[in-house]
Formats: sequence, C-alpha cells, structure tokens
Amino acid sequence: MLSDRKVGLLGGGQLGRMLIEAGNRLNLDISVLDVGHGSAKKISNHNRHLNGSFKDRESIQKLARRCDVITVEIEHVDTHVLEEISTVTDVQPNWKTIRIIQDKYQQKLHLASNDVATAKSIPIQTNDVDDLQRAGKELGFPFMLKARMDAYDGKGNFPVNSPDDLKAAIETLGDHALYAEKWAEFRMELAVMVVKTKDDVYAYPVVETVHQDSICKLVYAPARGVSESIIDQAQQLAKKAIACFPGKGIFGVEMFLLKDDTLLINEIAPRPHNSGHYTIEACPMSQYEAHLRAILDLPISSQSLRLREPAIMLNILGGSEADSHISIAKLALSVPNTQIHLYDKGEARPGRKMGHVTITSPSMEECEKSLTPLVQAVDEQRSQRLGISSPTTTSSTSKNISRSSSSTQSPKVAVIMGSHSDLPVLKPGIDLLTNLGIPFTTRITSAHRTPNHMSNFVSSLSDVHPDISVVIAAAGGAAHLPGMAASHTLLPVIGVPVKPTVGDGWDSLVSMSNMPKGVPVATVGVNNAINGALLACRILAVEDAKIRKKLEEWVKNNEEESLRRDRELAEKGVDGIWNEWFPVK
Repeated sequence: MLSDRKVGLLGGGQLGRMLIEAGNRLNLDISVLDVGHGSAKKISNHNRHLNGSFKDRESIQKLARRCDVITVEIEHVDTHVLEEISTVTDVQPNWKTIRIIQDKYQQKLHLASNDVATAKSIPIQTNDVDDLQRAGKELGFPFMLKARMDAYDGKGNFPVNSPDDLKAAIETLGDHALYAEKWAEFRMELAVMVVKTKDDVYAYPVVETVHQDSICKLVYAPARGVSESIIDQAQQLAKKAIACFPGKGIFGVEMFLLKDDTLLINEIAPRPHNSGHYTIEACPMSQYEAHLRAILDLPISSQSLRLREPAIMLNILGGSEADSHISIAKLALSVPNTQIHLYDKGEARPGRKMGHVTITSPSMEECEKSLTPLVQAVDEQRSQRLGISSPTTTSSTSKNISRSSSSTQSPKVAVIMGSHSDLPVLKPGIDLLTNLGIPFTTRITSAHRTPNHMSNFVSSLSDVHPDISVVIAAAGGAAHLPGMAASHTLLPVIGVPVKPTVGDGWDSLVSMSNMPKGVPVATVGVNNAINGALLACRILAVEDAKIRKKLEEWVKNNEEESLRRDRELAEKGVDGIWNEWFPVK
C-alpha cells in the first residue's frame, strides 16, 4: 500500500465525495463521519463509515479511535474535540488553524498580524445601530457587515451602503457575532489553491472566479486578462498567507484584485474548495489527491500542480424542478471536451450545488465557445427559479461570462491593450464593433511588462483564431505595443494612442506613426477608438459584403444625425439650442 495510515473525514458532502474518488485510485482507507448515507459514503464500499453529526463529541472520538489522521471537508466542526483527540490522533490541518479560520474576524486578525494584506476589519460589540454607526465612521461607507461564524456562499454577509441600511443590517444579521470589513473596490476576484506539506508550500495556478447571487458560478483557469506580474504576486501572497497557519493539507485562498492592481486576501478555506474543482481535469494532480498526499506525507511535485491547458468550471445549482440539474448534465453530454460531475444528492433544492462541469481546450476562447449553451441553460433555470425575466444576449451576466469575445462566432478582430487602464479609451470602439455585429476578442498584453506573452499571443493569432483579419492595439506613454505587435504578425495593425495621466498623448501618437520601413502601423488620433474600430471594419468590408452593408448603414445614420443637428440649429438659433446641447453641469 502507498500508505497504511487510515484517514477519518468529518463531513460527507460533495467535497468528501471527490476526496474519496482521489483516495480510491491510491487504495487509501478513508472513513466518513456524517449523518445518513450521503454523497461521499455512496462511492466507498465498506462498513467503517459512521452515522452521526461531524460536530458530535462522541462520534468524533469514535472516528478518531479508528483512524490515524483526521481531516475535514467543512470547517464548521468542534475544534475543542479536535484539540482533545490531537494528543492521540493526527489532526490535519491543525485544529488551531481550523479554529482561527472558523472565526472570520480572528482569521483577518491573524493574517494582519503576519503582515498578509487583507481588508481592515473591526469587531461589532453590541449589535445595535449605534455600534454599526461607529463602524461606518471608522471604515467609511459603504462597508461589509459579516457574521464571524458559520457563514458560507454569501450567507452571513450584508453590504451597508449608507446609514440608511443600518437597521436592516441588524435585523438580518443581529443574531450572529459580527464584524465590519472595509469595502474593497475590486475589479476581479481571484483564487489560488495552496498545498502545505511538512516541508514546503506549493501553489496551483491563479484562477478567476465569477459569482452570482453570492455563489461561485464560474471559474476560469487561468485568470483572464491578468499580467504575469500579478499572477506571481497572487501566488506569493497566497503562499505567504498559508505559511502562517500550522498544519498540512489543501487550502482555498480567495482574494480581490483591486482597481489599482493591488491584492487583498478575502477569505481562506482550510480544505478543498469550489474554485479548485478544475484541477481534476486540468492539472496532473487534483486538489483532492494533493490534500491526501500532504496529510499522509506522500511526495508532491510542484510540476504536478501546473495547468495542462485552459479550463472553465461551471457550477450546476438546483432549479425550480427536482430534476433540473439532470437536464443540464444531459446537455453537457453533447458538448466536446466536457467532464460532468454529479454529486448524487437526490432531488434538487433551489440554489443547492448539485454538480459541476469542467471544459478544457487548447485556448480559453474555445472553452468559452463550448460553454455558451450550458451557461444559457443555467441562466434560464435561474430565471425560472427566481421568477425573473430570461437573460438576453446583451445582459451583464452574459458579458461577464464571455467578456473576451463579443459573441460565440469566431473573432474577426483582436483588440489588445497594454494595461487595463486603457480599456475606458477603447470602450467606444468596442461598443461600435458590438453594435455592428463584428465578433472580436479583447486581451491585455504589455510590450514591456509581459513581452513573452505579447509575442506568443500575437504571433499565434492566425493559428488560434484563423478568422481574425485585423488587430487594434492601444497604448500610452512610449506606446510600443502596436509596433511590437506589427513586428510579430502580417495582419494589419491599427494603433490607438492613449492620452496618459501626464501629457497630451503626442508622444504616443508619434511613437506609433513613426515606425521604421517594413513594419507599418495605421495610427488614428489620440483616444480615437471609434476611428480605430471603423478602420478595422473597412478592412473587413473589402471581402465581407454583410459588414460593408452594416458599415454603409452606420455612415448613413451618422449623416442623418448631422443633418438633424443642422435643422435644429437653423430652426432654434444658437441661443435656443445652447442649453440643450451644452447643459450647465
């Protein structure tokens, strides 16, 4: 046997189920303590499982007598019992770690005391409006009010946007021990699974998580549009956070990427995590096998935690019908490169996690394209469950799920930028492409910060996206991105100079337009993304009659709008139209 040490597991839900699946392949002996014959017990055919609460003292003690190592699939356990049994049975992760992480306020204090970046938090002492008002004065509005214990999937959180929300916040969470957390203005939520062994700390790839109704809906591996520098910072921050906790095992580290590109730890889970499901198919070693190897002191290689190819994980939640999750799984059967995981929980309850699917492909764009029908089906079920109108293709949810492409069609235009701060300048041009029905892909790739990624991305465009015929590249300052892109592809490149914080953008304009012979860049005016998009459309229209017709309609509408303005001016005069056209702000 790989290990003769018997493992006891507190909790037998879907995380325990996938943990045992990994253990079965290694011939490991795992016994579950949970009520009934749940998901985890159903795939482990022996009579050593225990029927009882994973919070019950006698049941935990009985499991400990049978096992050499006790671990958890849920952190809401009795750590005082774990402390008692730890003198005779190995508890992993350490009971001290579980106790600290259980109390989210203590978790934040522990991270801060170890110089790990996290949002400022203060305790709520009396659970009344005056106490929350004091928190608002210290943290500012808005702030997040959170239950310290037993909260998950957004339950136990209340956003306090203004003093008007204080009474409602107390009515909602007043029965819990509470703390207030400074509001984090983030542009993206990231997550990293971290493995802590007796000798080292390892990190899986950085992933992007998308939440809906306070529940994780999608996980993108790797995170989209994040620079290599931020990826490295996120992995190092996650490893630093876990290194300050005693014990071994897998940890889920959730974090915020703020608008200024700094990172803050949000929460930590001392167990396998929803954001790590993708590792089953996308990595040589899943988070579940890594956890078992870590707590049993079996070898782990950092190479086994790498990403084989891009992946997207989609959670399947219970809908309004008892078999709603089955219909999603049946649809997934027809989607290529898709693995289905159903948790065997019986009939679905609305909003309950019933399973997940993972799609893997050589590129993220291919993953997104395959995912589209599943997301549409999941969104439709959500609409029925909540009694709201069905989502449209232009809904914010759809844009978030597939924001790197304007549609499920193969992109015809690549829109690239050197920094996320260039996106507001490009947005009018992107909106024009969307309105004209031109499929595109948008990416962040810096000529200076990520030169290798930039060259690989641009040089492989024609292979990965054979329908792309033109590149729009925006950059400010030295503005080398369009020129460097043009040196790595034969596709026409349109440069959009971006006005920097300091200066008027003239240097960016000259940099793009003054290219050496042999490497042309078609350059539009400073911040003029509209012209960049129109020029791209004109290039496409040479061989695409449909695009040419749409472009003609746009030009005609533009002409009509100009003539309408002329008529208004002629009819009303300057004084009559001035306040309408140029209202006082």
